[in-house]
Amino acid sequence: GALGYFFRPEEWVVRVRPNDKDAKMKYQECNKIVKQKAFERAIASDEMKRSVVDSLDIENMMIEDQYTGPKLEEGKVTMRFMKEMMECFKDQKKLHRKCAYQTEKITICGDTHGQFYDLINIFELNGLPSETNPYLFNGDFVDRGSFSLEVILTLFGFKLLLPDSFYLLRGNHETDNMNQMYGFEGEVKAKYTAQMFTLFSEVFQWLPLAQCINGKVLVMHGGLFSEDGVTLDDLRKIDRNRQPPDSGPMCDLLWSDPQPQNGRCVSKRGVSCQFGPDVTERFLDQNNLDYIVRSHEVKAEGYEVTHSGKCITVFSAPNYCDQMCNKGAYIHLSGSDLKPQFHQFTAVPHPNVKPMAYANSLMQMGMM
Repeated sequence: GALGYFFRPEEWVVRVRPNDKDAKMKYQECNKIVKQKAFERAIASDEMKRSVVDSLDIENMMIEDQYTGPKLEEGKVTMRFMKEMMECFKDQKKLHRKCAYQTEKITICGDTHGQFYDLINIFELNGLPSETNPYLFNGDFVDRGSFSLEVILTLFGFKLLLPDSFYLLRGNHETDNMNQMYGFEGEVKAKYTAQMFTLFSEVFQWLPLAQCINGKVLVMHGGLFSEDGVTLDDLRKIDRNRQPPDSGPMCDLLWSDPQPQNGRCVSKRGVSCQFGPDVTERFLDQNNLDYIVRSHEVKAEGYEVTHSGKCITVFSAPNYCDQMCNKGAYIHLSGSDLKPQFHQFTAVPHPNVKPMAYANSLMQMGMM
């Protein structure tokens, strides 16, 4: 029995029966396979180590007309689908390969700024949030648009319903001084009470400042930092339950913007900084990330890819303030490489309440 610790079974047979030609032939064949496998492992390249998901084009797989088995509803697994799939398996039938391969995605939305009817349109276009259709909303839910209360109560409702599939990050407008100027405080006081605004202010302070997806993509509302050397651990240690300071990493996460030229410069907003592609590259390298997704700036197409694909902006308030004529967009991230797919949409009508209707009177004058 001790021989078993030193020899594979086929070696042991050959040693016990050295004159058995059949055993010897099988041993040689087995040895060849073992060496071949060892050789394949040795030459395995990084390319071979990539996930098979990267080679699949699931969206363009066709489901043939003659296929009568269960189908995903808008790409989502439902209880009905599960029941049909189990019946299909009971009858020893096969699920279509597109359904078998289907992978989960996450949808990232940018600023919504009180544009409730455009938020509803996102859900109509992309499906309601669910455990199989997760969302991340990247800050600036309120202010400017005059349906901010409806937006934030809808988003908070989904967060309560789907705590592990629905994510909200804080924007620079989830802060007291911005809410006092740009309409949210006035709107809450007009529709409810001052006490309710105080409660919103408290809740906003607990919103996370950033989200890391699969260790590859960092999402934040504003952008990167006024100094090099900031790590993901530094971000986890930020005391976020407060109004943001005028400088430092918490301020930068909410306020900074990318710029096309290398280096940093003073922000056109008068707070935080603008950061160049070299700053992005160094931050990603240090933290072993692929790219960042941020919002905070209106874009004509609803999104913008800069810094050689390493910095993506997404903005989800189309025809911003009823006057910018921009498209809105949201992003799908799926697959092992989280390659972004961009989806654009246009503004829908809303009741006749103008943007900034509840804003500070000085700000209202600026809109005229």
